[in-house]
Amino acid sequence: MTLDRANPEASIAKAAKAFSNWGRWGEDDVLGTLNFLDEAKRREGAALIRRGVSFSLSQRFDMDGPQKGWRRRTNPVHTMLDTGTDAVVTGQGFPHGIGGADDVIAMPLQCSTQWDGLGHIFDHGKAWNGRPAEKVVTSEGDLVTGIEHMAPHVAGRGVLLDVGRAIGEGDELPDGFAITTEHLAATAEAQGVGVGRGDIVLVRTGQLARTRRDGWGEYAGGPAPGLSFTTAGWLHGTEIAAIATDTWGFEVRPNEFDHAFQPLHQVAIPNIGLLIGEMWDLDALAEDCATDGVYDFWLTAAPLPITGAVGSPVNPIAVK
Repeated sequence: MTLDRANPEASIAKAAKAFSNWGRWGEDDVLGTLNFLDEAKRREGAALIRRGVSFSLSQRFDMDGPQKGWRRRTNPVHTMLDTGTDAVVTGQGFPHGIGGADDVIAMPLQCSTQWDGLGHIFDHGKAWNGRPAEKVVTSEGDLVTGIEHMAPHVAGRGVLLDVGRAIGEGDELPDGFAITTEHLAATAEAQGVGVGRGDIVLVRTGQLARTRRDGWGEYAGGPAPGLSFTTAGWLHGTEIAAIATDTWGFEVRPNEFDHAFQPLHQVAIPNIGLLIGEMWDLDALAEDCATDGVYDFWLTAAPLPITGAVGSPVNPIAVK
């Protein structure tokens, strides 16, 4: 697939038409590509557990995060409602010496490791499956494809494509590096792993490792390595269930057109129906995979069943 850098409208429209899954699972579908993740695929994924070692693929949820207020996104604000001091000083009104602590957190649902739901992005006023965006997501939330529908389904065979290690220098890709279908295929071949229907694919660029050394900088919204717009056909044709990266925006930034904002999102979410994850921490898993040469594993990554949400925090767990 080629792109005309000066004509994003035509390129997006062409890809949206060529790779649309509208109607594929019926007019009432709310799962998109998660339909590819069936019972057989889950059994295949569960059989990959050999050593019992597990990895959390989540960044921390705290005030020391990457958000800087863009689109009113902030880092989590964690507040204690009851503390040990309260228990000792006031007794908290409980009998026989028992005390406790409680807390609350306030945060945008996409401020750290998260899934983009199917109601997150529209294409020319259309949401997933060709529905009118204004009838899908209102001030009351996503009335049709709220992320709660996905909560039981996101568990199966995970595959790590460590493109940073396979293609980059020093295990990292530079900001602005566009990962092509050829890069994905070369990485899979180098790792000896296949990618296919129902897989949950994780793409490591190494950008998060770089921020650990250098600070957050422009991690949230700035330049980044990521998937090229030209991978839209690969995302559709492989019939993967979901894909996640260690970057803020999944696709390469700056985007590859002269004037565009997240064009691959515009094709992948409302047209392909693809579940996209961002800001995943893949570094410890990648180290283990490089050590034992095994790049597939059991992965469970259920979103919180927040009614009507268009995204959700997640603590993905990979088990090898």
